[in-house]
Amino acid sequence: MSYKIKLKSISTFIFDVDGVLTDGKVYLFRDEHIRAIHSKDKYAIQYAAKMGYSIFVITGGSTVSVQQTLMGLGAKDVRLKSSNKISVYEDLKKKHGFTDDEVLYMGDDLPDYRVMQQVGVSTCPQDAATEIRQIASYQSPFLGGGGCVRDIIEQTLRVQGKWFGELSHEW
Repeated sequence: MSYKIKLKSISTFIFDVDGVLTDGKVYLFRDEHIRAIHSKDKYAIQYAAKMGYSIFVITGGSTVSVQQTLMGLGAKDVRLKSSNKISVYEDLKKKHGFTDDEVLYMGDDLPDYRVMQQVGVSTCPQDAATEIRQIASYQSPFLGGGGCVRDIIEQTLRVQGKWFGELSHEW
């Protein structure tokens, strides 16, 4: 079945951070870790949240500023220090009541593998690890941190007739 057909059932987006929302580079500045998130990805997350989609983030990282930024964009939950992502995913599913078929997950590396095997639509950026690209339902032509999140959110909302809809003129 084409991933585009499966996009019709998506109500929940889950993203990794490093290598998906960022280019994977972590700049060490004194006691801080600095990351950059593409403005188009941020806009798409905010737009999807305002359109009623659930947004979650599961990351092995521990930077509280990343958590605060994503919560400010409308994420319902941002799980930091997630060494066992499938366990975190199962906890989110239980807590928020969504099913696997409703979930689109975007990951880029081996810790994302088990979650990607379970969700309705598994996606990855162009520069994801080989093993991840092999199991992804869709591989974005965009690199991690370079608009791949915007790409898949926009595709999903377009398939569902919700991209550039009622809310867009209010912004």
